[in-house]
Parts: sequence; C-alpha cells; structure tokens
Amino acid sequence: MEQLAIFGGTPVRETPIFYGRQCIEEDDIAAVAEALRGDLITCGPKVAALEEKLCQITGAKYAVVVANGTAALHLAALAAGFQEGDEVIVSSITFAASSNCVLYCGAKPVFADIRPDTYNIDPEAVEKLITPRTKGIVAVDFTGQAAEYDALGEICRKHGLVLIEDAAHAIGTKYRGQPVGSIADMTAFSFHPVKTVTGGEGGAITTNDEGLYRRLMRVRTHGITRVREEMAHPTDAGWYNEQVELGYNYRMTDFQAALLLSQLGKLSRFAARRREIVRRYDAAFSRMPELVVQREIPEADTVRHLYVLRLNPEKLTCDRRQFFDALYAENTCPQVHYLPVYWHSYYEKLGYEKGLCPNAEKYYAEALSIPLYYGLTDEDVEDVIRAVRKVVAYYRR
Repeated sequence: MEQLAIFGGTPVRETPIFYGRQCIEEDDIAAVAEALRGDLITCGPKVAALEEKLCQITGAKYAVVVANGTAALHLAALAAGFQEGDEVIVSSITFAASSNCVLYCGAKPVFADIRPDTYNIDPEAVEKLITPRTKGIVAVDFTGQAAEYDALGEICRKHGLVLIEDAAHAIGTKYRGQPVGSIADMTAFSFHPVKTVTGGEGGAITTNDEGLYRRLMRVRTHGITRVREEMAHPTDAGWYNEQVELGYNYRMTDFQAALLLSQLGKLSRFAARRREIVRRYDAAFSRMPELVVQREIPEADTVRHLYVLRLNPEKLTCDRRQFFDALYAENTCPQVHYLPVYWHSYYEKLGYEKGLCPNAEKYYAEALSIPLYYGLTDEDVEDVIRAVRKVVAYYRR
C-alpha cells in the first residue's frame, strides 16, 4: 500500500490546490481600469448597468446590488419586515450569514433539518416548525443546487410567509427551467472570490415586487430617498433628499460593478467548466462505497459552487479529521461546508443546543469539499481524484 504523505510518503503533487479560486483575466482588469478613469467611481453608471444585467440573467424585474452577500441577506430580511417577536425558519447547514440576517432584525432563527441526500433544507421539516409567530423562510441553494421551491412556495402561500432565497452559491442555476433570482419573493446573491463570478466582494438582491424593490433601494443608502412619493415633506428642489427610515451604507463601487459585469459575460463558460469537473468527479467517486456523492434533484439544472464528498464510516477506518488532514498533506486542500449554524459558540450563548437537526449533524461529521473552480486544469482534476483515491485506499476497511 502506498504510504500517505502525512505519514512521510511523497505527496500526489508538489504545489497545493485550494478548494476555490477566482479567475481574473485581462479584460476584467481592463474593465476595472476603465471604471477607475471615469468621473464616478461610486454611485455611477456601472452599478445601474450591472443591475440591468442581473435582471437579464435571472429573469427578475428588479435588482439591487450591494457591498456583499451578507448585506444582501440583511436588506432582504429588513424589506421582509422581520422584527422582534417573529420567527424565521432557516437551513441548518449554511454560512452563518443566512441566519445572522434574521438576528440583525431582532427576529429569532428557527433551524430546519436538511435532506440527507441533497443537503438542502427539508420542506417536511419546515412544515413541522411553523407556529403563529413564523413570518418567513430563508432557503439556501447549498452547493449551487436549488432548494425544492415547489414545496417551499406552497408552504409560504399556505401560511402567508415571505420566502427569501439565499442563492449565494447558485448564480446560473435553474429550477424547472426558471433561473434562480426570479422564483422567491427575494433572492440574495454573493460575489465573493470563491463564487462562480466575483467582484472581489459584492452582493445583490433580486425581486419581482416593486414595493420590495423600492424599500431595498432606500435601506441600501441610509434610508434616504429622492423619490417625492416616499417623502414626508416633498419638494421639487433639485438638491433635496430625505431620510425616511433607518438604513445602511451598503452601496457597491462602480469599479466592483465593472468587474462583475465583465465576469457575468463569462458566466456560461465558467458554468460549463464547473459542470464538466463535476461530471469527472461523479464518474470517479460515485461507485466508490467508501464515499457518498451528493444527489441532484431532477428539477434543478445546477451550476455547482461546491463539490462535497461524504465519508461512509462503515467502509473507512478514519474519521473526517483524519481524512481531511491526509488529503491536505497530498497538497489537495479541502474545506468543510459547514458547521451547523447553531453549533457556533455565539448561538450556544443564545440558548441553541446540539441535537436540533440530526441529519445536519451527521452530515457535518462526514463531509468535506474538494477543489472546484474554473481554473482547474484537467491535470489538476486528475491529481485531486488521485489524492482522494490514495487516502481512501489507505483507510479502507
């Protein structure tokens, strides 16, 4: 048996491959440079152009771009009207921002368990958690795969709830042929560097509701408006603006918007390469009894942000930490997405206890993400596959 690098052997490759990485090309740099030479480098024409482009891609009527994905979720929660005394149901496996946005508004996150095969929020678990205080659902398109919006939408209609889609992973994904961004009441996107397209940072909210759009535009900029119909003391003075509610400075710069516009022009190419890598990983790992591959629902046409492998404890002699360390020693650098949100120490202090979501907790004990991004070469992909196979062979029962 070949000795693992962690135990003194030779690693599969000499240089590390990380789980995610941006792809910035010369035309992206040129787009940013052009924006920086312009008269307005914030609140300028690139922001408006980006919002129009996002509407074209998602099919939504309105888009509001913001500083980052967390800001997008926060503004969506504000626009939904979540407040103290309300409960909002959130997926248990996600980045903390999906739940924190509920806390920002003074409401209480209620964590729903995930499906054990797709890792997305389970609509049946959601239904059981609804109380008279429930005001909304934050559904996460985990790894890029759309949540089950037929069932979630029906639950929201039945109980009069606001549906927020956290599509931070899912730009370019479709559900029943409809792009994410035009399905839920509001959809939040993230453009962090490990996502399919990036603005360095950046986020957006899309919606088909004009009232929500108007409020999102206000709270993005301190709660200040220049729209006369929204003012308490309207005037036709050209200089006048009025703060009508408490908002935030969550604006995006024009040079970030320029970078994102350039990146969105490559979305189809980036998405196709990610799908190709996922197919190669599926072919390599789906028939290995030591590993479990995420199931994709037939309703979704997925652009994958993450590729998650789960370890089968009945077929391996190691735990997830040992597998992670061994893979890292092979210079194939995995990551774990995510700790169940309510396991974070901050949530412990709020009174959340372990045991709330058994599927999520079992998933966390067994899961890790392997490299997936546009810039991986075919050789890189083969090195990742070789490294995983090598670790599996060492720890196979």
